Amino acid sequence: MSAMTSLALARLLSGGQALSLDRLAAQTGASPQTIRQNLGALQALGVRVLDDGFDRYRLDAPLDLLDGTRLRRDLATNVPGLVIDILDECDSTSTVLASRLPAAPSGMVVTCEYQHAGRGRRGHRWTSGLGASLTFSLLWRFGGGSAALSGLSLAVAVSVCRALKHRGIAGVVLKWPNDLLFEGRKLGGILIEISGSPQGPSTAIIGIGLNVRLPAEVSAAIDRPVTDLAEVANKGEGSANALPLPDRGSLLVAVLTGLAGMLQRYESDGFAVFRPEWEAQHAHQGKYVYLLRDNLTVAEGVAVGVGDDGALLLRTANGVERFHSGEVSLRTSGMGM
Repeated sequence: MSAMTSLALARLLSGGQALSLDRLAAQTGASPQTIRQNLGALQALGVRVLDDGFDRYRLDAPLDLLDGTRLRRDLATNVPGLVIDILDECDSTSTVLASRLPAAPSGMVVTCEYQHAGRGRRGHRWTSGLGASLTFSLLWRFGGGSAALSGLSLAVAVSVCRALKHRGIAGVVLKWPNDLLFEGRKLGGILIEISGSPQGPSTAIIGIGLNVRLPAEVSAAIDRPVTDLAEVANKGEGSANALPLPDRGSLLVAVLTGLAGMLQRYESDGFAVFRPEWEAQHAHQGKYVYLLRDNLTVAEGVAVGVGDDGALLLRTANGVERFHSGEVSLRTSGMGM
């Protein structure tokens, strides 16, 4: 069942009023049977629909959908160089953006209400729910070569953390090379696809996924411990600096505003200027870890930081060794240092 059709129903029901099956059918032009099927599809996407027993339906809770008019206005005010395309559904925002090369301009953003085939690092799938996640990709063109972009995913992670902290969401830490964690559970991820020559020019498609308000159905479908921004914000309510969780559109504007400034700085100065901030938020800094490839241990030692090129620095029995993104996976051993 198409998420696009289901999303049309969700928009009709988002006002909070219970609507009859006949009214939904009349407003969408679909048959009552199709409406029932799409209501079931909404449930599968993690959107709870309540039936009063008389074929009248309403949402259990408001759905946080993106407001395209407000989003474009706020971006034009904060980062006028960005152009955004908002899709109801797609397989992957990075795939959509890649399909628009080479014509797409630098600063092109694609975001999606429901991404049904999101891609993570090393072939993993990024699972999201309708109105429950932020999934978006940003295309950025660099005058320099692709060889200088090896630390870009780490700089992006720093920028995202800055934006979240500015909106009152603190306590997020970073896992090398591209995950955002809270209390050991995955909150977000970054996947960057680079094209161009080592000498330049080069292009990066920066894909970002953030869990915002994950329904239990979506969390259960993910094969690792996860959390979302709603939970992080809730745990920060006791802090004097805590702020209510912003809507998804406001979060997206905040993250994109920070990214635009960071990317300009990265092109001139590289990752080195972001390195201290990344290490200060490194979840495994100073801890004993294993590095894995295809589930086999390839190295172990103490994580002592990252290099100016984003390589993980690991103190092993052989001294400090360097490991690059894409070569290995990282997990803690449970041992302290």
